[in-house]
Amino acid sequence: MTGIVIIGAGECGVRAAFELRAKGYAGAVTLLGGETALPYERPPLSKDRTLEPKLIRAEDAYRAAGIDLRLGAEVSAIDPVARTVRLASDETLSYEKLLIATGARPRVFPGMEDCLTLRTMSDARAILPRFAPGVRVGIVGGGFIGLELAATARLAGADVTVLEAAQRLMGRAVPADIAAVVHDRHISEGVDIRTGVQVASADARSIVLKDGTTLAFDLVIAGTGALPNNRLAEEAGLSVDNGIRVDGCFRTSSAGVYAAGDCCNFPWAGDHIRLESWQAAQQQGAHAAAAMLGETADYAKVPWFWSDQYDLSLQVAGLFDSAGPSVRRRISDDAFILFQAGEDGRLKAVAGIGPGNAIAKDIKLAERLIDRGALLDEAAFSDPSINLKSLLRAA
Repeated sequence: MTGIVIIGAGECGVRAAFELRAKGYAGAVTLLGGETALPYERPPLSKDRTLEPKLIRAEDAYRAAGIDLRLGAEVSAIDPVARTVRLASDETLSYEKLLIATGARPRVFPGMEDCLTLRTMSDARAILPRFAPGVRVGIVGGGFIGLELAATARLAGADVTVLEAAQRLMGRAVPADIAAVVHDRHISEGVDIRTGVQVASADARSIVLKDGTTLAFDLVIAGTGALPNNRLAEEAGLSVDNGIRVDGCFRTSSAGVYAAGDCCNFPWAGDHIRLESWQAAQQQGAHAAAAMLGETADYAKVPWFWSDQYDLSLQVAGLFDSAGPSVRRRISDDAFILFQAGEDGRLKAVAGIGPGNAIAKDIKLAERLIDRGALLDEAAFSDPSINLKSLLRAA
């Protein structure tokens, strides 16, 4: 069998498969998913206690598009010389081109192997039903996943403690002013937030701090980041460096093999980066599909992240340097956004926070301003009476 094989039936792999068909590819498309469930979206897992998966596409859509979706298909090896993929069942698939979209897995530090983690619907079903009044929930990590779970648990009435090693929450991705709003909101909701705390070890029901203190809980969740699933690529001899290293068209170091989504390390704005982002996974899947069909434009989409906690929505476009200066723009009494320029004075990142959709329109406009290389005029960008659309027209 020849054609295109995609390893990974998450947001990236599914988008790539359908994009191939949308662009007229008539060859075989085989989509391999390790889970037995139909491909579903992962962002709701930390928030939706109904535990009803939000499908990326309906089951009949795959059949209608002529996509051979194989669920529960574990891949054991890739042979880029023979251009084959071997499954755990010992079946071998040949490919003309291959896309690796294997995503990422929870990072679990030594001594924390028995903690719960959240990555799949199965994980969510092991965690969310246990959130209830009086239940003691310990969360290691004050990033997006840990804080979203903290909010969900608290809204269910659980007693929640969040332990973060850094001096503030979300230190890698979000500016300090926005992190402070999130911190204060969790405190006001009754969450015990502890920053600058070093964890020595943890298991399913307790956390031991480096000073010897032991904290008891009914369940402990590790939200300490994610690692790219690049084992298959590494064993196949592909270049790997914090993810599968690719060029601007998502080509790996091996001819005919592409990688995209959370598992890849790609060039952007003069550097190589790896993103864990729902939108980036979609966009990269589409771009990789186009590249496999011969399109040669480099990927240049602005990174975008978001997190919903309580009624707050937090969004970031671009890569914010939390230590650098920023320009603040008031949206309302309880919403604002921050702009940041690069060394050349051009807008490179924006971040905002507010209730509901208060910041959504402005973040979207700012994303387009980044795309256009707009110069950051502090007086204009900080003035809420100057519409961002007018700045976009002038860019």
